[in-house]
Amino acid sequence: MLRIGICDDEVGARDALRFSLERLLREDDGKVFYDFSSGEGVVRWLTKHAGELDLLFLDVELGGISGMETARQIRQRDSNLMIVFVTGYADFVFDGYAVGAMDYLVKPVKEDKLKRVLCRAQELLESLKPQIFVVQNAEGLYRIARKDILYLSSDRRLVKVLTVGREYSYYGRLDEAESSLGPGFVRIHQRYLVHAGSVSKIEKNHVIVGDVSLPISRALLKSAMAALARNMLGGENQL
Repeated sequence: MLRIGICDDEVGARDALRFSLERLLREDDGKVFYDFSSGEGVVRWLTKHAGELDLLFLDVELGGISGMETARQIRQRDSNLMIVFVTGYADFVFDGYAVGAMDYLVKPVKEDKLKRVLCRAQELLESLKPQIFVVQNAEGLYRIARKDILYLSSDRRLVKVLTVGREYSYYGRLDEAESSLGPGFVRIHQRYLVHAGSVSKIEKNHVIVGDVSLPISRALLKSAMAALARNMLGGENQL
C-alpha cells in the first residue's frame, strides 16, 4: 500500500499528477491519494495524522507559505516522509537537499521521470521495513518508526502503541508485536512491552518511560531486569 499526498494550489495540476500516477501504478499495487491545496493545510493534516502518508508531491510555488517552508515545517515533525518537489523552475533543486527531499520534478511532469521517482519510493519503503512497525486498524495503515515507540500496552486484544508524537490502537496480540519488534523491546508485564532505549529509570519493580511509570510483573522481573541492563550497557541492538 502506497499512500500518496499531492499538494498544489491549482486543481488542474493536482488532477493531472494524480491521473499520471494512477496510470503508472498497477491496480494490485494498492494506493490511496490525499489532495491538499495549501502548505498550511498539509501541515495541519500531518500534525493530526502522523504516519499516514508515505510520499508527498509538493509544489514549490504555493500561495501562502511556500513549498519549501512547508517542507521545513514537516521535517520538524516527521523525518521519514518522502518528499518530492514539483516546480516550474529547476533552480530549486539545491534548496531541496536542505529539507531531505527525495527528488524533484519539473512541470509539466513527464511520466518517465515520474515512474523513476515511484520506483525509488517503493525501493526505499522496502529497505526501511526493518526499521518500521506496521499497524493497521479500521482507519487505515500506519508505518511507525521503531525508534519513536515508547512502549506498547495491551488490554484484552486492544493493543496501544505509544510514541513520541501520538498513540495508535489496533486489535492484535502483544506476543506477536514482541516477536515482530525483536531486540531492543523488552516484555516487562503481560500487558506491557517497552522500548528499552526509552526507559529513563529502572526502579525496584517499575520502569519510567517518559513521564509514565510502568509495573514489572513478578514473573518477568528477573528476565526484564537482565534485558534492560544489557541494553543500557550496549549489549543489545540499539534502535
